[in-house]
Amino acid sequence: MERFNPEEFVKEKIAWLRREIPGRAIIALSGGVDSSVTAVLGFKAIGDRLKAVFLEDGFMRIGESKRVVEVFSKLGLKVEVYDVQNEFVEALKGIREAEEKRRAFRETFYGVFSRVARNLKAEVILQGTIAADIVETKGGVKTQHNVLEQIGINPLERYGFKVLEPLKELYKKQVRELAKFLGLPDEVVYRRPFPGPGLSIRIIGEVTREKLDIVKRATLIVDEELADVECFQAFPVLLEGKATGLSKNGSRKYGYMIALRVVESEDAMTAKYVKLDWSRLEKVRNRIIDEIPEVARVLYDITDKPPATIEFE
Repeated sequence: MERFNPEEFVKEKIAWLRREIPGRAIIALSGGVDSSVTAVLGFKAIGDRLKAVFLEDGFMRIGESKRVVEVFSKLGLKVEVYDVQNEFVEALKGIREAEEKRRAFRETFYGVFSRVARNLKAEVILQGTIAADIVETKGGVKTQHNVLEQIGINPLERYGFKVLEPLKELYKKQVRELAKFLGLPDEVVYRRPFPGPGLSIRIIGEVTREKLDIVKRATLIVDEELADVECFQAFPVLLEGKATGLSKNGSRKYGYMIALRVVESEDAMTAKYVKLDWSRLEKVRNRIIDEIPEVARVLYDITDKPPATIEFE
């Protein structure tokens, strides 16, 4: 197999983007490496004709919008933040099944994104779709919200915009090589992947504002405590149902259950669970139980991919 050449790829994609974008384009940044690399390629290709936005959908990590704005301001790209949390949370209200969540998120995302694009007079949407997104969607494993044509949706007909995906033939390892080559900071290059529908699919069953608040706080704890662990993914999942536990004063409490998943992988197509040191696991457990009183139990997932997927849903 021919070795991936970031320099040649960048030259080719910049030239391609210049040909394909006659006017303005828009990209929704999530903070991850895929959308970040796509944004830098677009910015190098068409400069200020690229409009970068952050859609605060309510399912992102705590402080994510501020971080994204700061990172890209240093690269010369202004990011506008749009608070659209209510639209997304309401769209997923009452939905329990994972694929239904993804579909509801996708329709809301493109409806909101199209509205923003029209207001900014953009004609083209740039997306950080990568090969793994397409493989899993076409294989029927799970629908990625940013994969459209592969599931029979023509974005031009449905939403009125042309969609360009400069990274769709690459896997995560190659995208990270590109990010390094393009001079993105390490905090972006090595950022652990985050699902397109955000924390909505790290809540098993129906999404509520209470559950969303819990999984956000648990995510912050896991990110802080496992920041130095070499792995592909490390995240908490809020499980459905509750378990009996004991409060600090010894009285009974009936609280939520958090499952912690940490895996290593190169391309996201396969993955092995990470055998974390017990003392590290105990520290994460203690912080979650102590700082999130609604949680009664913390579990550790030791399932590889296959037979599991990396995300629970």
